[in-house]
Amino acid sequence: MAEVLVVTSKVKKIIKEQGGMNTSSATIETLSKAVERLCLKGIESAKADGRKTVMDRDIIIEHL
Repeated sequence: MAEVLVVTSKVKKIIKEQGGMNTSSATIETLSKAVERLCLKGIESAKADGRKTVMDRDIIIEHL
């Protein structure tokens, strides 16, 4: 498994509170991979703009 980039307890809590469901470990891994991809795309965007700071506008969430 790759490095976990999300707070597992918080993810489990919102899924339990909002949906009454349990959370598999694969869910945490998938979310972490998604966060990593967003970060890497944000880095590319900031570099393309000549910046050394990733800003909110660099993080584009397509499927929400």
